[in-house]
Amino acid sequence: MIQHKDHFHGSDLEKIQEIYGISKENIISFSANVNPLGISPNLKQALSEHLDAITTYPDREYTSLRNCIADYIHSEKDNIIVGNGSTELISLFIQIEHPKKAMVIGPTYSEYEREIYLGGGTTHYYPLLEKDNFMPNLDDFTGRLNESIDLLVICNPNNPTSSAISRKEMRRILDVCKQYDIFVMVDETYVEFADNMEEITSVPLTNYYNNIIILRGTSKFFAAPGLRLGYAVTGNHDLIKSINTRKNPWTINSLAVIAGELMFADKEYIEKTRTLIAKERARIYKRITESGDFKAYPPSANFLLAKILKEDITSQDLFDRAIRQGMMIRDCSTFPFLDQKYIRFCFMNPQDNDRLLSCLLS
Repeated sequence: MIQHKDHFHGSDLEKIQEIYGISKENIISFSANVNPLGISPNLKQALSEHLDAITTYPDREYTSLRNCIADYIHSEKDNIIVGNGSTELISLFIQIEHPKKAMVIGPTYSEYEREIYLGGGTTHYYPLLEKDNFMPNLDDFTGRLNESIDLLVICNPNNPTSSAISRKEMRRILDVCKQYDIFVMVDETYVEFADNMEEITSVPLTNYYNNIIILRGTSKFFAAPGLRLGYAVTGNHDLIKSINTRKNPWTINSLAVIAGELMFADKEYIEKTRTLIAKERARIYKRITESGDFKAYPPSANFLLAKILKEDITSQDLFDRAIRQGMMIRDCSTFPFLDQKYIRFCFMNPQDNDRLLSCLLS
């Protein structure tokens, strides 16, 4: 198991406050990758009007919520299972599949490796290369797959590289995995931010392949990490039955159900988010690239990975510089295959983005 160094997560504002003596209320987190619009005003109003919902149990089957999700992702209700954040569903899936050997495309989110390790399995990384802009070489990658691998884990778009695999490429990967009886877990936490989401999402593939499960949540795109509402999509109904059998009942509370039913249908908020992120992503990528101080990698998600080109500056230097100005970025030296020359930051409101650019490019 790769040893991950300690780091500040986007939610660790209390730790930052303690170490740097900066009030957490005065810190703008460019590390958390959360929608800068915050939760929808419609959602705030709806929750305040439905507080009485906590006096009753939610529907054990979450039928109405799953119907709303199905409409949102253009899938079938029976292909959807909901959970207490995508983290719960990752844990349940790995407990059920119990992979002995997993391959993870990295650098990426460390929770996958942790869950596999806790289940007694081992994780092998397929490293994305800087010379390829952290995009997988499909010929080389599929050539590494074999019958000794039980599980393949892909974050798409990937965190922290913001690179993405197209659905056409995913189909090619699934064909090879089917040949070797490898199950594929795809984390689409950030896919809704992508300009070409319809070319990236693997949801339509669940109608044709039974060796894929797709995970999504509401923490990032809908700015509701505290809601703990996640869902998975798969055409493998035996797997859904196994997860439901193992899953505790009512892991999603009544207010989260109401919130979910509203947010997935909030077209105005969804469109406003996608427009803001698309505009800022293009603008910031251009500024960072033209600065000459960084190499930026083409981003698909709501965040950007950049390599520091100045020899005398490290990712820790820039983290310190930014946090002392009340802005928190991610020092990517903690990710496998990255070093002290890489930082990641998400796109916030234009005025906040301008503040960060002034800080980084000074």
